[in-house]
Amino acid sequence: MRTVDEQLTRVPTNRIFRLAREVEQWPDLLSHYRYVRFRESDGLGGGIVEMSANRPFGIAGAGGPRIDWPTWWLSVMQVDPAKPSIRFRHIEGITNGMDVEWSFAPDAGGTRVRIVHVWDGPGLPFVGVPVAKYLIGPVFIHGIASRTLSGLIRAAEGDPQTPIGGARA
Repeated sequence: MRTVDEQLTRVPTNRIFRLAREVEQWPDLLSHYRYVRFRESDGLGGGIVEMSANRPFGIAGAGGPRIDWPTWWLSVMQVDPAKPSIRFRHIEGITNGMDVEWSFAPDAGGTRVRIVHVWDGPGLPFVGVPVAKYLIGPVFIHGIASRTLSGLIRAAEGDPQTPIGGARA
């Protein structure tokens, strides 16, 4: 299973990269994130990070019911400012073994942000890959990653005086 979420933002690479790597601030900026906390820090911006987000279901603006499906995972996070990139290797949760890379590249007066998820699926004989490819990938992973990327870009493109992390004076 491979999913790709990609967007172009008008903000400089260093700003969106800073915002993306400060994962503990995501719940303050992104309503679908329940929590993000480091269990261990590597001293370089990464470490072992526990994350939980809701995958909302329902028709936005239709007045019908909305159901939030909670998700949870634990990852090894590595930050590479030289590229710049952020990598996650899921080590616990249903997506155990998934590799995720966030990359940031200057493009057309802004930055192209790309999130790639690669995973062989849950360890379920015969059904693991199809479940990952046709359900977990497009419904859950893309559903959360696309909201995360759009939300971080909206935050970055907002008030340029807003400190990274979203706190206002």
